[in-house]
Amino acid sequence: MSEAEVMAGGRSRTMRVDGPEGALAVLMLTGGPADAAGYADIATRLANSGLRSYVLEDVAGLEAADIITILDGLGAHWAHLAGSGAGAALAWQVAARNFDRISSLVVVDEGHPAAADTEGLVLDAGCPAVEVATTLILTADDHRTRAYGTGRHTYSDYRVVELPAGTPGGVVDSALAASLATEIILRSNPW
Repeated sequence: MSEAEVMAGGRSRTMRVDGPEGALAVLMLTGGPADAAGYADIATRLANSGLRSYVLEDVAGLEAADIITILDGLGAHWAHLAGSGAGAALAWQVAARNFDRISSLVVVDEGHPAAADTEGLVLDAGCPAVEVATTLILTADDHRTRAYGTGRHTYSDYRVVELPAGTPGGVVDSALAASLATEIILRSNPW
């Protein structure tokens, strides 16, 4: 896996790159540098499946338009999008507002911003529905209400994958890494 620097949100950010040149792009938005380290196993699995992964280590301060600027800089007109932690929340915003650039969405433990949680809290009632095939990987029961409420805000194929109780929410866990890679690969194939 190699590293590259990209300009986004007014500053340089580290991006890890793996997989064959010219292959379908998978942009992974992480919860931070420590979270990004866990994506090495995922990137290897994606490369073995013929996908080119771009792991953005830090999404702090970025908006949906910044992610599209990154895709433009990579020369990727379309990309499959994945996110965990803060990256999952941003991934929803990107997919909801850029149907013409995102092929699929896979997120961990973060429902659509317009879906209510168990207390009825809605993060962004104005967030448009997502119109691409979407998978939400669920690692904790406390995310279940928003996860299943998300179906009303996803106007394409939507599935929730529930990992066994006790699975840690960080991508460094092998079960979560395997599930995340599998869902990205499944979503990237037109079958």
